[in-house]
Amino acid sequence: MLARVLSSAVFGIDAYVVEVEVDIASGLPAFATVGLPEGAVKESKDRVKAAVKNCGYDFPSRRITVNLAPADVKKEGAAFDLPMAIGILAATEVVQKKMLDQYFILGELSLDGQVKPIKGTLPIAVAARDAGLRGLLLPRGNSKEAAVVKGIEILPLDTLSDCVEFLNGNLHIDSVEVDLDEIFKRELNYPVDFNDVKGQEHVKRCLEVAAAGGHNVIMIGPPGSGKTMLAKRLPTILPDMNFEESLETTKIHSVMGLIPAESSLIVTRPFRNPHHTISDAGLIGGGQIPKPGEVSLSHNGVLFLDELPEFKKNVLEVMRQPLEEEKVTISRAATSLTYPARFMLVGAMNPCPCGYYGDPNNECTCTIPQIQRYRSKISGPLMDRIDIHIEVPAVKYRDLASRESGESSREIKKRIDAARKIQLERFKGMRIYCNAQMTNRHIKKFCQIAEASQKLLEMAIDKFGLSARAYTRILKVARTIADLEGQENIQPAHLSEAIQYRTLDRNLIS
Repeated sequence: MLARVLSSAVFGIDAYVVEVEVDIASGLPAFATVGLPEGAVKESKDRVKAAVKNCGYDFPSRRITVNLAPADVKKEGAAFDLPMAIGILAATEVVQKKMLDQYFILGELSLDGQVKPIKGTLPIAVAARDAGLRGLLLPRGNSKEAAVVKGIEILPLDTLSDCVEFLNGNLHIDSVEVDLDEIFKRELNYPVDFNDVKGQEHVKRCLEVAAAGGHNVIMIGPPGSGKTMLAKRLPTILPDMNFEESLETTKIHSVMGLIPAESSLIVTRPFRNPHHTISDAGLIGGGQIPKPGEVSLSHNGVLFLDELPEFKKNVLEVMRQPLEEEKVTISRAATSLTYPARFMLVGAMNPCPCGYYGDPNNECTCTIPQIQRYRSKISGPLMDRIDIHIEVPAVKYRDLASRESGESSREIKKRIDAARKIQLERFKGMRIYCNAQMTNRHIKKFCQIAEASQKLLEMAIDKFGLSARAYTRILKVARTIADLEGQENIQPAHLSEAIQYRTLDRNLIS
């Protein structure tokens, strides 16, 4: 007796069709799973056997062979429990086979037959729609997430018996639907706001420029100056995500099982803040079957690295590829996967090991060689990918005690949206979306400056000892400042402000 059930598995952030073939033959009782199953898939036989029995169905005492096709791709996770159980019941004619080729069936089974949530439902729903299927039979806990994909039925299940009764035509299950406009309206809010920050007006202005042009930023300041507080509020002034960005971001979080139970779509910009003890695999992604790391989980959002020099050197160096190419490729002996990684990098560091170099209120105990060693932990190639450096001084008492609230994120975001609109129009048809993505060819075309501005830039490079790499960074940032002002041409004032944002390029230690 043979039965075939359609299911699906995730490869990277996309899903593919898996055919669960079940053969029941004469012989001594046995249960074999083939098709490159990983640990959780191999253990399915015990969960399936207990669930089938505890739901009141007979489990065949014969030789059962389950094949997961395609057989040359590794399968992992517990999502194949339900299709295996349905395949066995279909092979023993408990379940009718006429609808098995119309739905993806997936779900983890508990021993009493309850259907439990799984990872990666959103990309699986996309795969079902693309395959022309009628819909999905899946755990109730994943139904809202899958319902984001329109054009297919999303049928939630609570138990194995629900699935059996539906396939036999004895139970009607209403398809789950979600209102995307309502989701964006309800969930597009942040718990923090820029008006919470006291003082630091010049740093807020710097972050406004960074958000307007998509520039990477590093903040340098003593402990307690508000670097983390400012970084956490950066997503609140970034442009709203469109549906495609939201879908791609949700896919990555779905694969990792990070979608909150009450949510179906991520509509706010991600903010990731890994600890400095993180490994390179944790930051970039890895594993025997590569999983996305923090750089991919912050896709379309902000990756904040606090205490930047405390990160291991090899961990920081692996970020060079995603910063340059906006994607990360993880290669293993068995496979190679590419995950998207387009994010704004925000770093924070103390000016020296003790944290008080240049602070008028506290004495620095570090020697000049110690400070130089501390700063040299961040390599030149990594610094080359950071457009803006800004000093964050300690907050003054009068700012802390002030009852006046600063400018809100909503007001700042209006200016940023206007600047991004100018950039989208400028780069139409070029596959770049903000000033930070400009190459040398684009800089020559869109960042032309008058002779007076050229002299200003030359004088600044000579006087402050700015590095050669600072030249193009200054032009990019000046272009963004001009966009914020609504100016077509870069003015000397825009250049002057951009030059101030190259703190670490100056010879500060004398």
